[in-house]
Amino acid sequence: MSVSKSFGSEIMLSSPFVKSRDVVGFKVSPPLCSCNGIFPKVSCSSTPQNATSSIAQEKFPVDTFLYQITGTDGVSSNLYFRYTRVLEAIDDEYDGVIVNSERLPSNSNVFATKLRSSLSHWRTKGKKGVWLKLPLEKSELVPVAVKEGFKYHHAERGYVMMTYWIPEGPCMLPANASHHVGVGAFVINDRNEVLVVQEKHYAPALVGLWKIPTGYINESEEIFTGAVREVKEETGIDTAFVEVIAFRHAHNVDFEKSDLFFICMLRPLSTQIMIDDLEIQAAKWMPLDEFVKQPLIQGDCMFKKIVDICIARLGKRYCGLSFHNLVSKFDGKLSSLYFNIVESQDSNCQAN
Repeated sequence: MSVSKSFGSEIMLSSPFVKSRDVVGFKVSPPLCSCNGIFPKVSCSSTPQNATSSIAQEKFPVDTFLYQITGTDGVSSNLYFRYTRVLEAIDDEYDGVIVNSERLPSNSNVFATKLRSSLSHWRTKGKKGVWLKLPLEKSELVPVAVKEGFKYHHAERGYVMMTYWIPEGPCMLPANASHHVGVGAFVINDRNEVLVVQEKHYAPALVGLWKIPTGYINESEEIFTGAVREVKEETGIDTAFVEVIAFRHAHNVDFEKSDLFFICMLRPLSTQIMIDDLEIQAAKWMPLDEFVKQPLIQGDCMFKKIVDICIARLGKRYCGLSFHNLVSKFDGKLSSLYFNIVESQDSNCQAN
């Protein structure tokens, strides 16, 4: 069946003899349309009616059209077309809405119409922030949202997140993530040798430097597991986490983001080095005193301080932070809390 179009809209059809999933995206044109395929000749009349639809405890405005179809045999049937004028969304806990990204219209014009209607509807409902997640396969909807006043919030490989602040005054929605999180691994064996690497790609100022393995934490990865993973990936050495020795906080690093860098002490569980050819030029076990005497270490107050702290920890003159898994009543989630426990003055900062 085909139905002629005088105003474009994506609709849902309900009928005793037609399944709605077979006609989602059907184009309809009240008050007059012509149909082919099912009947040799069909005349259609429609009567629009206003209604509301309850979705997830939220009432949305809908238009309902009744179509009377009369076949050549004189038999008439009624078709009901229901068109939801707003985008499907759920409320968040801050009087905002989160648009259902899986139920977005595929047609840009339909999306534009529904988006404008939705903003008007949410404004009358007293809503505040709107979160609109647009998948990569519907990237053509991005300029439509921009035209309606949406702003970029953040992007991942498969989507872009956009936001809209409805009330007058400054936007109170939280900003995008502000920090990268990195780790450095200080691994020393029983022969007082430090595991060091030379990277294939480095700044000119770092030519010839043997450094500890470093890298970024992955999404949903713990600091201690990230440190162990980075050492394994770069050098092939298996390790066990001991403590967080210190951390550095810097700003305007990569892509104008701030940076948290955690220096971790690890204990080696293997000895055979197998480097990652993509990132690492060379790796080796280097005597601690030789590592410390490198000109670039001695000439940089940050590097030198980190090494001094690690040596103090080896001499049990310094206590780092070990991780402890705890559940908070505030969110009910398992978290890692990093702290040290010194039970007595002569505990020598033994790792827990």
